[in-house]
Amino acid sequence: MKYFSSFFILCLLFTSLLFSQNSNDFALTSDKVDRMQWWSEARFGMFIHWGLYALPARHEWVMSNEQISKKNYEKYVEYFNPDLYNPKEWALLAKNAGMKYVVFTAKHHDGFAMYDTKYSDYKVTNSPIGRDLLKELIDAFRAEGIRIGLYYSLIDWHHPDFLVNEHIHPERNNQSEIANDKNRDKKKFQKFLKNQITELMTNYGQIDVLFADFSYPHKKNGKGKAYWNSEDLYNQIRKLQPQIILNDRLDLEEEGGWDYKSPEQFMPRNWVTYKGDKVPWETCQTFSGSWGYHRDQYSWKSPRQTIVMLIETVSKGGNLLLNVGPTARGVIQSEAVERLEATQEWMKYNSRSIYACTAAPDEFETPDNCLLTYNPKTNRLYVHVLEWPFKTLYLPGLAGKVKYAQLLNDASELKLGTQKGAWLDDVNEGDTGLKINIPVKVPSLEVPVIELFLK
Repeated sequence: MKYFSSFFILCLLFTSLLFSQNSNDFALTSDKVDRMQWWSEARFGMFIHWGLYALPARHEWVMSNEQISKKNYEKYVEYFNPDLYNPKEWALLAKNAGMKYVVFTAKHHDGFAMYDTKYSDYKVTNSPIGRDLLKELIDAFRAEGIRIGLYYSLIDWHHPDFLVNEHIHPERNNQSEIANDKNRDKKKFQKFLKNQITELMTNYGQIDVLFADFSYPHKKNGKGKAYWNSEDLYNQIRKLQPQIILNDRLDLEEEGGWDYKSPEQFMPRNWVTYKGDKVPWETCQTFSGSWGYHRDQYSWKSPRQTIVMLIETVSKGGNLLLNVGPTARGVIQSEAVERLEATQEWMKYNSRSIYACTAAPDEFETPDNCLLTYNPKTNRLYVHVLEWPFKTLYLPGLAGKVKYAQLLNDASELKLGTQKGAWLDDVNEGDTGLKINIPVKVPSLEVPVIELFLK
């Protein structure tokens, strides 16, 4: 029986190896855990949506929303001259806010490349600015020690071989363009995608994240892995940048051709799962409703909302990718700067409750009006107090599990338990909760944090 078991295990290992080779590295392997480690500890990144759509300043989907033809949209190339663009300022802003990686839109759905591609004339180096803005940004962010991510749109409303007859194409109601679909060559478009992605994976050094966007095979005349030739793209990306982290929008979910789930403008109720298992995840969010610069949008989240969003994301085991949409002159809006500076002030004192942290173990019940994060390496639990209670914070189930407590912002001790005598301080029989004495005055932070050193 012992020999049979050993033989069986060897067969399983051989089969697993064979599968991983035949499936082009789609199988989950230990190298995925290794390449994801920095990302899972970083927790906070900057998304940058910037392109021609900053000129009309009416949402990055303005071309589709207003059904602008390719010909009429091309006029913006003539006027794209972001003379105030200073990526060093952007990088410093991100670094000071505590962001550990950036994801920049190399090309969005309108098809305009923000880098010097040799596979299209529809690019930033043919605009008045005449420079490879992507290269400048990568150099600036790398200099600040920030990891580099690229956003690349699989959708391309400008490419002559991209099918028009679908629900989101800007010329979806243009009958002559629809009639011309029969002459469009999918293989040419697939080659174009591969060529541009190969450029991005080859010409700019190590790329840490690729945010491909997006597949919609479930829609009428929608596009998915068969249209993009996603498996071939995946293999090329992984070949050129083995360490890269990929999102889940190539439509290779079942094949395992992804590293993390990417809910957009949405806060999951719990840690995101796939087939019942917890998986790495990241929510991408805007300060307001639009990703690109939208001059007349006023639905801005408050600085406090932004900070709570970061805390809540980490409390559920995820990353937050927070977006800025610079103007057509190359300036990040003052509203975004104000919120990032508020985040900077909070992170200065409380980043320990974010970096390398994750959801608290299931055994720890979240107190009322609080969010919990946990650092498994240091065995410390962080209580983010959204509504400051009077004198006492009650922590369910933590009696006997905490050896020391302090306010994180100033490392001032908080006494465990309470004095006997007052009826509010009496401990009920069988109560497993822990009471912490807290100051009456709320610490002068958007969200105070209590650091618990667990036994």
